Amino acid sequence: MALFRPNNKFARSSGNSHIDIEHLNVSIAGNQILKDINLHISDNKITCIIGPSGCGKTTLLKTINLLINSVEGVSINGKINVNGVNIIDRNTDLTVHRRIMGLVWQKPVPLPMSIFENIAYGCRIHGIRNRRKLKMIVEYYLKAVGLWEEVRDRLRTPSIGLSLGQQQRLCLARSLAVEPRFILADEATSALDPISSKIIEELFVKLKENYSIVMVTHTLRQALRIADDVIFMYMGEVIETGSAEQIFKNPQHELTQKYISGAFS
Repeated sequence: MALFRPNNKFARSSGNSHIDIEHLNVSIAGNQILKDINLHISDNKITCIIGPSGCGKTTLLKTINLLINSVEGVSINGKINVNGVNIIDRNTDLTVHRRIMGLVWQKPVPLPMSIFENIAYGCRIHGIRNRRKLKMIVEYYLKAVGLWEEVRDRLRTPSIGLSLGQQQRLCLARSLAVEPRFILADEATSALDPISSKIIEELFVKLKENYSIVMVTHTLRQALRIADDVIFMYMGEVIETGSAEQIFKNPQHELTQKYISGAFS
């Protein structure tokens, strides 16, 4: 992606964007979901979170994004330091924080409006009203996700008319349009056909030049293809972390070895 971005409302400070999690515990209605999580998530890398269903991967993403706050009966303690600021602090501005944390779900969730307005929506919320600037932003980010040529002649048509793969790229563009520092992706390709999945994977590899990407995946082959770092979770705990090469070729923990070998899923 080019260094120029039309959305300079959210100028980035110099330095790296990183997440440090310290002794994070999350319980819902008395049931502990995350147990003493300690992690460092690096800048400009794809970090894949792997592990069996129900191990806490999605809960971890929701906690980083603070969407978990809306869950009834949730209890959170510990620290999530984003660029040195603990977001668990009650004074965290959720609107600002969620702009920083772009989120892409398992199934695409386009807004019930036109393709153009899907991209412009978040920008309007954050105070961008200039029509010319909005047009520049929409075109730039649709190009960034490889969707511009496919939709340029129907920007005013409902987004629901796009294919699933196109909808997922639209949702990614919508997140990028408000200039997040991180992209959080929860099984972002699991509902897509192989061609669309490949496009999304290639986009993530390209986007890590400018963003830190944290991706939950059940597909070990996907993590092997695109991950720089891997986090293996089991029963709400982080069992092992390391580079993708280390985790897949030389896992240190017996549970990691069994999961990678397919002994359980």
